Amino acid sequence: MLIVYGIKNCDSVKKTRKWLEASDIPYAFHDFRVDGISAALVTDWCAKIDERILLNRRSTTWKQLSDADKNSLEQGKLVELLVAHPTLIKRPVIALEDRIMVGSDDSTRTTLLSELQRT
Repeated sequence: MLIVYGIKNCDSVKKTRKWLEASDIPYAFHDFRVDGISAALVTDWCAKIDERILLNRRSTTWKQLSDADKNSLEQGKLVELLVAHPTLIKRPVIALEDRIMVGSDDSTRTTLLSELQRT
């Protein structure tokens, strides 16, 4: 099952969901704000992709973090930070079986279509 993780009012998430629906690709949606996010899930994502891809340093949440929180990343506290502030996660995160993709650009959609054809 394809799962799209994000927040419902995010433009990138809206764009991805609209594309999936127009392409008749079934998916489940997991809203970080409504459904929460677990450390186990974020840890799993970090094991599958470069964790720096997950962190959205352009977000309003990132800009509002204290320097101590930002510096905690150097001490391996990324998972804790992302669980505490899920809007720091770059969106959308797309999970298909054991594969993870992040973003809503054309290359992500092309990769997703390729992965769907393999399953």
